[in-house]
Amino acid sequence: MLTRRRLIQSGLTTAAAVSFGPAFWRDAFAAPPATLAPYGPYGPLQPADANGLQLPPGFSSRVIAQSGQPVASTGYVFPIYPDGAATIRMPSDGGWILAINSEVPGGAGGASAIRFDARGGITNAYRILGGTSTNCAGGGTPWGTWLSCEEVPRGMVWECDVTTNAPTAHPALGVFQHEAACVDPVRQQVYLSEDVDGGGLYRFTPAAYPDLSAGVLEIACAGVGTGVVWKVLPDPTFLGATPTRSQHADSIKFRRGEGIWYDTGRVYLTTTTDETVHVYDTNAATVEVLYRAGDLPGTPLKGIDNILATRSGDLMVAEDSYDNDPDAMDVCLLTQANQVSRFLKITGDAHFKPVQSEVVSIAFNPDGTRMYVASQRHNSVGILYEISGPFRADQATVWTPPPTPTPPTPPAPPAPPTPGVPIGLDIAKRVSEKSFIRSGLAVGFSLEKAASVRIRVTAKIGNRTKTLASTTRSAKAGRNVLRVKASKSGAKLLKGRRRDVKATVEIRVTTPGAPVRTFKRTVTVRQ
Repeated sequence: MLTRRRLIQSGLTTAAAVSFGPAFWRDAFAAPPATLAPYGPYGPLQPADANGLQLPPGFSSRVIAQSGQPVASTGYVFPIYPDGAATIRMPSDGGWILAINSEVPGGAGGASAIRFDARGGITNAYRILGGTSTNCAGGGTPWGTWLSCEEVPRGMVWECDVTTNAPTAHPALGVFQHEAACVDPVRQQVYLSEDVDGGGLYRFTPAAYPDLSAGVLEIACAGVGTGVVWKVLPDPTFLGATPTRSQHADSIKFRRGEGIWYDTGRVYLTTTTDETVHVYDTNAATVEVLYRAGDLPGTPLKGIDNILATRSGDLMVAEDSYDNDPDAMDVCLLTQANQVSRFLKITGDAHFKPVQSEVVSIAFNPDGTRMYVASQRHNSVGILYEISGPFRADQATVWTPPPTPTPPTPPAPPAPPTPGVPIGLDIAKRVSEKSFIRSGLAVGFSLEKAASVRIRVTAKIGNRTKTLASTTRSAKAGRNVLRVKASKSGAKLLKGRRRDVKATVEIRVTTPGAPVRTFKRTVTVRQ
């Protein structure tokens, strides 16, 4: 997964600008073997706070969003299974946008945005990508967009404008089980990881950088010693029978590629199965191992997943708790001296029962003073935190007992909902014809009381309004997701059309003892 110091302000035209911190890890290959530290440069972890997080002295946490509930007072219901994230600076007011994926399969995944003002207050939340599947990690770009990656066998990379819901699919970046992406702005190339045991490391060279719609996709193959030879993929969009990872017999087989990050001529790649951090030198075209858990008995850093670098040059690594180990819910540090320590620990049964969670979404706001981290299956659905405190800006800064920090301003409580009225309506603005017919359109909402809900999708076909889909269900109090599929007659009306269809989604809520209420949204059925 990718999430890190975010993106440098480029001279390109964009609604967002991005910021990287200073260069880090310049002498990575000269680093000594990894060693354990009793605690890291921030000091020992303190007892768990009110949110169940153990943090170093001077740090505090707040809950930004909980899956299935509205984000602050925005009314936008935060999707389940949060995953990869990044922040993008908004020069207009000094605030930033956090783009974050949702790892839900079956066309119900996608990505969302949370807008912060310059003081860190939440001002808005909304969807920026819908109708995609298992959006696991991804990566930010130097021109201020978010690359959302589908972790399915024929997944794609979707480029999102973080200010609106208008994503663009980029099959040229390969059709395979994507995990994460990072951009080398010097050589103007994109590196991509593949979450498959035996998957590849990929490099994409755009035909006209930063336009990612066309270019050449290569896979890393074995050279002499630690050398890497890049070979062009004959079928990058997987039109034939051979997956991209198998199109060159000598491609380097990585043990489930996860987080990937670029800085100063280095690409850092984590692999979960063998719990390893790899380093690719873009100048020497070599790949070496920086850290392997099996080489360091007693290490807290296991199940390696997300990776980023701080302004001070420390690598922060999140853990994929696939091994059901209650001690595995950590974010760990690898310093430039290659010392390993915990930065934070997430505690509490809600992260381990009834299902095991994992740490995801680690990202910093553009000035490096706030860190975002999520537990993907907290209470089976997910939760997002913000960590504030004395993050160091250089390697010379070491821990000393800090003054008591000023607690962050809590978000304003949401307005109480009217009984029987849906809150946080969550409907994609666009859905493909194929997805609408096969899987249906997901309609998410929350109710104060149980009610009967009728959902009807209509569109003007020719001179008449036709019903494309309809369903009536009983909905419980709290969070609901209903899916409405095209009827046979509706599917027949849609097939063969050459133009997109503007449809109306009508939600009719009937609550005992309350007036019937009707809500409408528009959705585009793409051809």
